[in-house]
Amino acid sequence: MSRRAVPLALLASVAACAGAAARRASLGWGSLPDERSRPLPGDEVVRYPDLVATRGITIDAKCSQVWPWVVQIGQGRGGFYSYDRLEDLARLGIRSADRIMPEHQHLVVGDTVHLAEQVPLVATTVDAGTALVLSATSTGPQVSTDPTPAARPAMPYEFSWAFVLVPVDDRSCRLVVRERYGYTAPWVALLVEPVEWVSLLMTQKMLRGIRDRAEARAPEPSVSAGGRDATR
Repeated sequence: MSRRAVPLALLASVAACAGAAARRASLGWGSLPDERSRPLPGDEVVRYPDLVATRGITIDAKCSQVWPWVVQIGQGRGGFYSYDRLEDLARLGIRSADRIMPEHQHLVVGDTVHLAEQVPLVATTVDAGTALVLSATSTGPQVSTDPTPAARPAMPYEFSWAFVLVPVDDRSCRLVVRERYGYTAPWVALLVEPVEWVSLLMTQKMLRGIRDRAEARAPEPSVSAGGRDATR
């Protein structure tokens, strides 16, 4: 190896390590080690995932106070509490609610929740105060009660999106969000991997948006014994 090739190889190695570290950080933003390793509701939807992202945040409110914000997410519902202006650029017609919407508090398994008008997911787990799981498969959403053709498009991957609430103490909780992707073809990675960086941007804002709304309505906000997550 030439003298010139040695520093180039070293630079490439450092870049590769930095890239791997950045990817791990993006896929685990705000989550704790045990949250990333433990099974969560919804894992059974995509049993052999090719990509998993587990992110989380501490909220100074009870699970029951956070749940109303979680259960009403979706396009045409409470929105996603993220960057509405970016979603406007994509013409998604999404507005994030700043109030609990009674008309969207009664989600049941089989109901359809839209990411966008032509991107439906199906609620496969609805456990009030504990877990909401939305999913779609390569053959279309599972058990959808929506009879419209738009509710049944095929996707090039299996996907689950879980929102899990875990009590920290009697006045605070953790909100853990997990995405699992199962590729149906090698080329799907070229689609999903870049999108996952966008997901990081939108998810961290969403988690903070839910936290801020829930804490604003909590009667007695408190900082848990373990403190806030480092990403606050």
